[in-house]
Parts: sequence; C-alpha cells; structure tokens
Amino acid sequence: MTTSVERRRFLKSMAAAGLILPGMSLVNGASAANEKLDLGEPQSFSFDALIKRAEAMSKSPYEPPVAPDPEIVGKIDYDIHGKLHYKREFSPYADGSGTYPLTFFHLGMYFAKPVHMHLVDGGKSREVVYTPDYFDMPEDSIARKLSENSGFAGFRLHENVERDDWKTQDWAAFLGASYFRAIGDEGQYGLSARGIVVNTATSQPEEFPDFREFYIEPAKSANAPVTVYALLDGPSITGAYRFYLTRGEGVTMDVEKHLFLRKDIERLGIAPLTSMFWYSEQNKSFRFDWRPEVHDSDGLELWTGNGERIWRQLNNPEIIRTSAFGDKNPRGFGLMQRDREVSHYLDGVRYHRRPSLWVEPLGAWEDGAVQLVEIPTDDEIHDNIGAFWVPNAPAKAGNSYQFRYRLYWQANNPFPMDKLAHVTATRMGRGGNPGTVRPKDELKFSVEFEGEILGTLAYGEFPEVIVSTSRGEIVRTKIEPIMDTRIWRAAFDLKVEGTEPVDLRMYLKRGDAPLSETWMYQHLPGLRGQTRE
Repeated sequence: MTTSVERRRFLKSMAAAGLILPGMSLVNGASAANEKLDLGEPQSFSFDALIKRAEAMSKSPYEPPVAPDPEIVGKIDYDIHGKLHYKREFSPYADGSGTYPLTFFHLGMYFAKPVHMHLVDGGKSREVVYTPDYFDMPEDSIARKLSENSGFAGFRLHENVERDDWKTQDWAAFLGASYFRAIGDEGQYGLSARGIVVNTATSQPEEFPDFREFYIEPAKSANAPVTVYALLDGPSITGAYRFYLTRGEGVTMDVEKHLFLRKDIERLGIAPLTSMFWYSEQNKSFRFDWRPEVHDSDGLELWTGNGERIWRQLNNPEIIRTSAFGDKNPRGFGLMQRDREVSHYLDGVRYHRRPSLWVEPLGAWEDGAVQLVEIPTDDEIHDNIGAFWVPNAPAKAGNSYQFRYRLYWQANNPFPMDKLAHVTATRMGRGGNPGTVRPKDELKFSVEFEGEILGTLAYGEFPEVIVSTSRGEIVRTKIEPIMDTRIWRAAFDLKVEGTEPVDLRMYLKRGDAPLSETWMYQHLPGLRGQTRE
C-alpha cells in the first residue's frame, strides 16, 4: 500500500514549487474558457449508466492502461515534468460559469497511465482532448512530441474564482492510481485517501486500481459541491464513484461507490486512508534526525458501534504489522494529527498544519474491522501507514458492494469528545522510581490526558487508572496532575520478557463511568534501544 519514493518526492516538490499549494465554468459549451478548449462531441451521461459500465467491465478480462507514446512519456522525468505548467487561460470554469476553476496534470514518468477528463452539464459530457498547447513548456521539451488526445495524469480544484489568488491556490487534487488529497482548515496538504485497497500487506501482490475516467460537474456557488464521477478499473475489481466535494473550513467529501469484483480478493479495504509516521515523542531516541517529531499523522482514532472512543498511537515497526479492530456499524475512524505545536516539529514543511482525515460511514456497514497497517520506514518520503474498513465476509469474484461515507479533511475530529478526556502524548522511559536502582527488565509508559471533564474533579480527587496488557505484568501504576498545566499523567511500568509485541490498553475511570477515551498502544520490545539505518 505504500506509494513509491518517487511519487512522494514528486508531490512534495510540486507543493514546494507552488504547483500544489494549500488552499488551489464550463456549463453549456458557450463560455469563454470552453471556446479555448478542444472538446469531444457531447455524449449522454448519468451515474446509473456509469455504474452499469463498471459492472459490465467486471465480466470482461482486464485490459491495463498503456502510456501513449511510452518512449516519450518515459523520458518526462522529475525535472522535465516540473517545467510543465497548465495555462490558467485554459482552466474550465475560470470564466465564472463555475465557482472553482479546474486544471490538469501532465503525464510523465511517474504518472504514465492516461486518465481521460470530461466536463458534465445537463446530462451531457464532453471530453477535454489533450494538446500540448494547454501547457507552458520549454521549446525543447520532449513533452511537445506527445500525441494529441493522450489524456492527462490527474486534476486539481482551485479556490473560488472570485479570489485574487485562485491561480496559485488549490484545495483538492486527484493524481496517481486512485489517490486523492485535500487541504484541511489549516490550509495544508498532508495525508491521502484512496478509492480502494486491494491486497495490502497480504500473501498476494498488492494491486493499485486506477481511476481511468473522470466526469466533473461544477459548483454553481461557493456553498454548493463540485461533483466528480470516476470510473475505477483494476485486475481484480471495477467500480463507479460519485464524489461531492464541498469547500468550507477544510474540505468535506461525500463518497458513494459501487464495486464489482473480477477475482477473489484476500483483503478488500473500504474508505482507505494512507499517511506517514516516522517518529514522535515516544520513539524519538531510536531515530537519527535533528527534529523532535516527523509525521503527517500520529494516531488512529476510532468511534465504535457501541460508542467507545479509542486512540491508537502509531508505530514505525521493524516489520510490516497489521492490527484489526473488530466492529459492527462503526460510527467513524480516522488518521489524525493531534499534535499541533510548531515547536514539536521545527520544520519548514508545516507538519503541525497537516490535516486529519475522519471517515463517517453513511448507512449500515455491518460486521467487519478497521484494519491498521504499519510499515517500516527510515525516512519521511514514504507513506507507511494505512487504515481502512474490511468487511468480514470473503470478497469473492462476482460479488458487488455499495458503500457511502463522508470524509472530513480538517484539523480536528468533527465529532469532539465533550465528555471524555483525550490523549495528547505517549512517552516511554526507564522503569522504576527516581533515586532507586532501576530494574532492567521494566519499561515505563507515561500517557498524558487533557479535557474539560478533568477540570470537574474535586480537590484531592484522582481518577482510577484501568490498564491491561496482552502479556507480561503491569506494576507501579500512578496518576497525577502535572503542575502549572491542565494535563494529567497516567504512568505504569511494564515487566515483560522476549521480543513479541505487547498490546496495551488503558483508560481513566470515575465511579462506574469512563472519564477518558481508551488509549491503545502496541509495544515492540524488539525495537527498544535499536536504530535502523
């Protein structure tokens, strides 16, 4: 499920160069912008028809997309691609016929599969036919030799056309396989979502199905959504998607997907999220870097069907590890960036502003599990974290699925825990007490909680700490307020032998009621005191 090193570097460089910046219409074929575009003949279009196409495709052998003029596309490397800029005068909806102008990404070595773009109005669609004239490029660029109607690599939505800076500011981008991203209310790109996950971290090779066609319908006002339809195709699966993208404080996307399986799939991941976690405060000592923390997300947050709120701190393990959190009709889950202190990163790429991404299921999701995949990484250029919903029933050839959910790209959970304290930090250190001989076979865990509910504790009242472990022994449990802060620290020592993982679970309790969310952590004794080069 990891993206390639080149892809991550490419996206970061695009952002640094101002081509994907935080915060970046043709309706009836008569607008000024439309007149400059080479458009195909009008075709009837409906979502129902797209669904039927996807179903029909699933009953035919898979035909992989082939790069047009592969000898040319294969030479459009990082440097050449960075000089290909879509001209804003060719931006659909830049004339005000839609609210959010649209621009396209050029094909290249790292995005070689053609994606065909269509503009939709009144039940009709017209394909935007590729021509090099749409792009600013050097006179000697090899991209000028690419054939007409070769397709594009992806697209992005820019800010409201009424803004003076819309030409340089965008807020959503679809680029590469079924990946897409949006900015949060902090105005920064970060983690990605995917249309589907197929066989991530299984005995089978992972597949990366592609969005092969997009059909885009403009927003008629700032409060209205941009509607994006997509046709998915891959060796084992096809699908039809409808996205409603709304620009507000951050970005909200309503997603409806209809999936059809060509082949059996070992792991079918619904509403997949992918992010990067290198290290944070709990494992900084095991990494070589000058910054205090480096991550796009620091935890997986869960809201289960029975109402439990859970925080699972992310890990950078020594081998690929998958954790499953069984549930029925979950209320939500997300990869979150909780730590917003700029001093905790000291970096020019604004990790403290990276969006969190929360998934709210719409309708019944029945039995399944949120699965978390953690992959080893030794740098920040890899997307090494994945989270998605996996139905319990086997994914067999001929099966079809329909899912609806809402994605919230914003700094914080859209459903805050008003009556529960939340975890703000996980720390690790030597076991035992200061001033005593420290036991060599014990490790101390310190978990920090904050929340308005902790302010209701009477003077001298202490929460009860409920902590458990999958193996080993918990000793010396303690809780105390940290002076001159609003933080409560719950600490315990773990005595354990061997190198097998240890699953830890803890929450604060007052009387018969929980006072906090549930903290979960997978301790990896084999990593302690080690570095990976």
